[in-house]
Amino acid sequence: MTLQTRPQQAGVESTGALWWRASLDILPLSVSVIPWGILCGALALQVGLSPLQAQLMSLLVYAGAAQLSATTLFGAGTPLLPIVGSTFVITSQHLLYGFTFRRDVLPLSLRWRASLAFFLTDEMFAVALKDRERSGAFNPAYALIAGFVFYLFWNLATLLGIAAGQYIEGLDHMGLDFAIAATFIAMTIPAMKNLPMVAATLVSGGTALLTKPLLAEVYIIISALAGMLVGYVLHRMRR
Repeated sequence: MTLQTRPQQAGVESTGALWWRASLDILPLSVSVIPWGILCGALALQVGLSPLQAQLMSLLVYAGAAQLSATTLFGAGTPLLPIVGSTFVITSQHLLYGFTFRRDVLPLSLRWRASLAFFLTDEMFAVALKDRERSGAFNPAYALIAGFVFYLFWNLATLLGIAAGQYIEGLDHMGLDFAIAATFIAMTIPAMKNLPMVAATLVSGGTALLTKPLLAEVYIIISALAGMLVGYVLHRMRR
């Protein structure tokens, strides 16, 4: 599988230039997620996983919020089915990401689609979508490089958490989970460029605050659907 770049105004972008550009674009989000990865590694040890098992979660599962949820449920002795269900709900936004890039990736080979699907995260989606808006075309090589760089940072952060968790007590009480909120804020604010985006964000946040005390199990799904519905309706009205 070779990395093919899209045509540029001054010719074809070299592989080295593409690696540099994609790495720089994903770097701020990669750095911001380090505390989150440290927390995942340390928490996995605290619930009884071995260092190898903790690292394999980041290598194979590769889903920050879902890893935290699954690790917490595992530590509480929750059966496998609820853990799988929770993981599916938390990562369900990836279905929307896939639909967003569906027309772009359909012409690609299975190896390309599988690779992009594995490295697809909220962060990779954000920078790949921004690059598509900037250039007018989806660049699968750019997206893959950005996803791979983020994957390296995530696993190095997990490894750091595993190492620190064996010697430092109470890492999970040091506020590292704020990195989760900070990362999503950093991705959301730049995208709020028009009324549908602003309305969808405000409605999702407001609905989450209202429904969490009453529907703690499904409030995330309800708030996400409410935001998407409002955003879609306003988008259609503008068109």
